[in-house]
Amino acid sequence: MADTQSAPSIAYTRAPFSTWLGIVCLFVLFGLIVLAVIGPSPRTSDYEETRAKKRMEKLKTLHEETQKDLTTYAWVDKNKGVARIPIDRAMEVTVPDLAQKKPAPAGPIATPAAQTAPAGASPAPAAPQQPGTAQPAQASAPAGSPAGQGAASPSPATQQSPPVTASPAPATTP
Repeated sequence: MADTQSAPSIAYTRAPFSTWLGIVCLFVLFGLIVLAVIGPSPRTSDYEETRAKKRMEKLKTLHEETQKDLTTYAWVDKNKGVARIPIDRAMEVTVPDLAQKKPAPAGPIATPAAQTAPAGASPAPAAPQQPGTAQPAQASAPAGSPAGQGAASPSPATQQSPPVTASPAPATTP
C-alpha cells in the first residue's frame, strides 16, 4: 500500500526554484547571443529601394500611355465607326456646339404619388374650426412608418383607444 501512496506524490512534486532560475537564465543567454549576432550587423536592405524603383517605372509607363491616349487619333471600334481624337481637338469641336445651345430650365422634381388609405380605414372628416380656438396637435409618425410616408394620420380626437379594464393587483410574497 505504501507504493500506491508514493506514486501520486512523486508525480505531483513541484520543481525547485533553482530549476526555474536555470530556465530563465537560458532564455536570457539565448537572447544575448541573438542580440550579439544580429545587433551590430548593418541594415542595408535594398528591398524597399527596388520596390520604389518598380513603382516609379510603372507610374512612368502609365503616364506615357495616358498621354498617348489623350494626344493621338485611333480607332476605338472600327466596325461601328467610333474613333478617338486628341482632347484638344475634342474641346475645339465641342465648345462651339455647347455655346449655341441655350440652357433649358429644369423641370419640377417628380414626387411620389400619395398612398391611398385601406378601404376599411377612412379618416373622419375634420370638424369646422371655430375662430379663436386652437387646433389640436397632429400625431407625428417616424419617417420609416407607413403613416410618415405621405398619408396623413387621423387627429388624436378621431382615434379611438380600446376600453381600459381594471386588473387586479399582483399578489406579493414576503
